[in-house]
Amino acid sequence: AARASRAILITRPEPGAAETARALAALGWDPVLAPALTLAALPFKPPPSCQALVITSRAAARALPASALSVIAVGEATATEARARGFADVEAAAGDAAALAALISATRRPEDGALCLAVGEGYALDLAAALRAKGFRVIRRVVYAARPSASLPGEAQEALRNGSIYAALFTSPRLARETIRL
Repeated sequence: AARASRAILITRPEPGAAETARALAALGWDPVLAPALTLAALPFKPPPSCQALVITSRAAARALPASALSVIAVGEATATEARARGFADVEAAAGDAAALAALISATRRPEDGALCLAVGEGYALDLAAALRAKGFRVIRRVVYAARPSASLPGEAQEALRNGSIYAALFTSPRLARETIRL
């Protein structure tokens, strides 16, 4: 009997795509890289003063220059990335926007100053609104952009053409849309 395909299309942008590929390969799958988006850091101008830098993703952490600002990260993976980038005072929420807002509410006071929210273009608007509703002044800074890829890599195109993909991994609705477009 022929072996069923074990190929999984990974649509995440780099460097997350390579990390996911290693994890899937360790589980016995055949990863096929097909990043549908490309991440690009944007210039970061820190606000004149803020009580903490709020980081919503590892991509945002990678785009920021290290500073002495206190960091509140969405989860442990983002906190680890921030520490690796040179931030010293880093605390982590439980991994999503609701947990991040709850941690901020429990550990910070609006009267102690603004929060600088470092995000990707088009992301974290709900988080900013939730924090503002709790009385915080939020200064939102776009520190990276996720741009549509021009094309899928040749290996991914060939795997799709010959029907060898068993499954596709999408980590957001936007990645699904961009992959379909490509």
